[in-house]
Amino acid sequence: MRRSDTLGDSALRRPGQAPGVLLGPGVPLTAGHAGQLEALLETLSREEALWISGYLAGVALQGRADVPAAPSTAPLAAEPITILYGSETGHAAAVAKRLGEFATACGLSARAVDMAMFRSQELKSVTRLVVVTATHGDGAPPDPAAGFYEFLHSRKAPRLEGTTFAVLGLGDSSYEHFCQTAKDFDRRLEELGARRLLDRVDCDTDYEDPAEAWMEAVLGRLTSNGSAPADGAGNGSGARAVVRTLVPDAPATEPAAPSYDRRRPFPAEMVDSLVLNGRGSDKETRHLELSLRSSGLIYEPGDSLGVVAENDPALVNELIETLALNPDEAVAGAAGETTLARALTTDYEITTLTPRFVARYGDAAQAEALRALSRPDEQSRLRAYLAGRRIIDVVAAFPVKGLQGAAFVGMLRKLEPRLYSVASSLTVYPDEAHLTVDVVRYQTHARLHKGVASAYLAERRAVGESVPVYVERSEHFRLPRDPAAPIIMIGAGTGVAPFRAFVQERQAIGATGRSWLLFGDRRFRTDFLYQLEWQRALREGALSRMDVAFSRDQPEKMYVQHRLLEAARDVYAWLQDGAHLYVCGSADRLAPSVHEALIAIVERQGHVEHACAEEYVKGLQRERRYQRDVY
Repeated sequence: MRRSDTLGDSALRRPGQAPGVLLGPGVPLTAGHAGQLEALLETLSREEALWISGYLAGVALQGRADVPAAPSTAPLAAEPITILYGSETGHAAAVAKRLGEFATACGLSARAVDMAMFRSQELKSVTRLVVVTATHGDGAPPDPAAGFYEFLHSRKAPRLEGTTFAVLGLGDSSYEHFCQTAKDFDRRLEELGARRLLDRVDCDTDYEDPAEAWMEAVLGRLTSNGSAPADGAGNGSGARAVVRTLVPDAPATEPAAPSYDRRRPFPAEMVDSLVLNGRGSDKETRHLELSLRSSGLIYEPGDSLGVVAENDPALVNELIETLALNPDEAVAGAAGETTLARALTTDYEITTLTPRFVARYGDAAQAEALRALSRPDEQSRLRAYLAGRRIIDVVAAFPVKGLQGAAFVGMLRKLEPRLYSVASSLTVYPDEAHLTVDVVRYQTHARLHKGVASAYLAERRAVGESVPVYVERSEHFRLPRDPAAPIIMIGAGTGVAPFRAFVQERQAIGATGRSWLLFGDRRFRTDFLYQLEWQRALREGALSRMDVAFSRDQPEKMYVQHRLLEAARDVYAWLQDGAHLYVCGSADRLAPSVHEALIAIVERQGHVEHACAEEYVKGLQRERRYQRDVY
């Protein structure tokens, strides 16, 4: 659900209800009182209306047997609520901050804190704790949350018998360890003696609606003095009643000025599209230039651009034909009722195969082979089955006749935007955003598969046409505030994109700090992305040093971590001189390899034990001198 910044006269009106009638038949208000209430609502801000509704909910609950009364000597706001978030892309941070705003509007004392900035020694004094965390890669905590995660799971963690807590996880069910970080936090807090306020909720990539429901449930508990049922589970009907009063379901109003986000992207004109690879490369890497003129969108180096792509029409047609579906059947879409063909094109994920789809489709197809994979003791076989397959592979292998379109879309996740690191500086290109896109195409199970967004950009969008985009801000991939600080940038393939923005920005503002780029790809002759630009930057002094690694130009593979180790003495000297180090690339290959190389460098060059070297690197992360943007 969406809410506006001001409630106005529609705050308590049901969709389609005429002005002047607040809640329809059955509401115990006289016409006069209803009119007075509506007139008052028209003058209130959203926060004021929330406070009043929370106050009235508290009055209504007084004396009820199923809701413990708050102590008369302690108002609800007396016990502060600490909302800790671990976020990589910003989604968990946004949910946590929104919850904090709602809580404050309801008269509660709340603060949302990045785990990277939270002082561990404060934990023992926290009595009401809420955790919102993403899971990075295949089960790891997000980089900013790693320090707190480690502390909580160490012997240094305090006992928390006086603490109540709630946990929300954001993740991707296509990964084996779905929402693992949230599960770890939830389990560990219970082990430390904390009392669960309500059950953990694990959200898939289409997290908005379940996150909204969870926030409302948390508010319901907290506004009833943080009470939980004796068994510590869930939220009961009393809490739901409080929540529905606290947070009215108001439709969004149009903002005074254009404001573009993932739900309302900006149609950016594609100004240019160039293939960066040379002839003979087995890759296609595109440099895209998008116009942001008149959008009001602002980004910083390190931010990402969200691309709201559409599915391949050929794949949509193949699914419809294989299942003998009616393309004109009316189904639920993102913006309301639409046709099945349109919904499969714009609203639903029809590529990535998930355990949930296998289970639901297995039931619809009455396919025992698929049903067996969904058993708890067959998870390893399920993961092996998912690898390399997509939804069309399952549908083609187990076709179902007579399946309704509405039932099919009910098995699917929402189609989520794809994020790409911005490869330009707004200071240098004030009306543009540049992207570096690796076009994904691969053959598996006798079928050619394509990346949703990369193929959309490379094959179905042409120069002069528009691409729906928005800015996804990054809190943990930023240039140092001190322009004199040295920086080391490590990227492979399209992971070099944000470093193009870094170098442009530092040159534009006249930064005096040294810059060192380590770049890797497959072949020097065909895959040296932005080669001429880097050479110019070296000549002009915008780049102090560059080392390259091309993995397939020699019999033994050479990667950036090998170049890093070769330059160990200089790397350590730069770090000792206050350098900030950045890594951008794959989470499962590049990031861990570079991390281990860094520890080895510190151990050897600093002449310290391995544990001390690990602590040194962790210290860099805590100081935000070691930042990663990995995927």
